[in-house]
Amino acid sequence: MTDRDAWEPEAAPLVRPYVITKGRELPDEEQLSLITLVTAAPADPRRPARLSPEEQTLLDLCSAGYLSVAEVAGHTRLPLGVVRILLSSLAEGGHLVTRPPVAPAALADREILQEVLNGLRAKFG
Repeated sequence: MTDRDAWEPEAAPLVRPYVITKGRELPDEEQLSLITLVTAAPADPRRPARLSPEEQTLLDLCSAGYLSVAEVAGHTRLPLGVVRILLSSLAEGGHLVTRPPVAPAALADREILQEVLNGLRAKFG
């Protein structure tokens, strides 16, 4: 036995992302953005037994309530793209409910704000 044979590091378990995602593509940003909220569908008795371990983990995590896509990726420590693909697949299968992010509010008209300010100044000096 040589010194080289005595010291062989153990290989870390590594699964390539395309194996986990089964070669599927990223969903559109509008469909599943970083701040899209996801949760498990209500009491689905037909939960499939053929989910991958990663999909099962995501479904279990999302069954606790609404989480953003970014939070799910952080909890699972999977790459964000992989999480987006798996969540999209689960949503298409009816196992997840997605809620799009709230649209940004429209800015108030400057003239209206100026009138309000003028009215407050007139009333309170």
